[in-house]
Amino acid sequence: MLDGTRVLRSDWTVDEVEALLRLPLLDLVGQANAIHRAHHDPEDIQKASLLSIKTGGCPEDCAYCPQSAHHREVDLTKEKLMNPAHVLSLAKRAKAAGAERFCMGAAWRQVRDGQEFDNVLEMVSGVRDLGMEACVTLGMLQPHQAQQLADAGLTAYNHNLDTSPEFYAEIIGTRTYQDRLETLSHCRDAGIDLCCGGIIGMGESTHDRASMLQVLAGFDPHPESVPINALIPIEGTPLAHRQKVGIFDLVRMVATARIIMPKTRVRLSAGRSDFSAAEQVLCFLAGANSIFYGDVLLTAPNAGTGQDHDMFELIGALTRD
Repeated sequence: MLDGTRVLRSDWTVDEVEALLRLPLLDLVGQANAIHRAHHDPEDIQKASLLSIKTGGCPEDCAYCPQSAHHREVDLTKEKLMNPAHVLSLAKRAKAAGAERFCMGAAWRQVRDGQEFDNVLEMVSGVRDLGMEACVTLGMLQPHQAQQLADAGLTAYNHNLDTSPEFYAEIIGTRTYQDRLETLSHCRDAGIDLCCGGIIGMGESTHDRASMLQVLAGFDPHPESVPINALIPIEGTPLAHRQKVGIFDLVRMVATARIIMPKTRVRLSAGRSDFSAAEQVLCFLAGANSIFYGDVLLTAPNAGTGQDHDMFELIGALTRD
């Protein structure tokens, strides 16, 4: 049994992480739960609302993403960047529904200086003025742009690694793993929290999953938030044929992330709507303590707020409404 109070590490090896992923499930969940309780209130589950503020037409070729301009057969309506006033009205609605973090995503390859970025900065400031945490995902950043976001009050920047360095080229060809790491470094240098995780179910091996987690746990300090996404196979994308991830694969990822990154918020993200309340509770036992909350995740379906309310009421979890 691992010591739940042990010193945080940033020197995990891939072999160590893979060994955890392959533990007998009950042993793995038991260890993760002990560590979770040593560092967190087990009833505290953060709710984060996610909004697509600019949809479709992205020049990246990510194989899982319906917003890529490369995937012409995807049925998706492109939308320009939303007006800041409209975004803030939706943020108010999310807060009223119980969300404490408001996340905004724009389908850009990279941030470009100009009016659109200025509008995003206005959105960030407005969300913070509402008393909510603000998170954005905008693609790649330059150092001065990260600083501008920090000056606007940005809480966290979402920039997922997606998968392992070894499997990455099978999924994305338009930017490198190093590109992603550099953007994360710019955010950290600006004092912005990192929201950085990945996706399982894209055809990667267990070793690839361990390698991705090892990269995340190698950050010092660890990312403040790690979303664990289960692939949603979407018609028209290259991964439309992939079978959906089973609950025990998801639980193993959550539990291992909790063990190697004890203080991080581990977030159940895309694919959560495919699992029952009982299956999601197993993830909470394994150390998940954050969810994306709302009917839609950018362009993919999510568990409804009514379903989530019922689930939280049944388990008696604090959701800081």
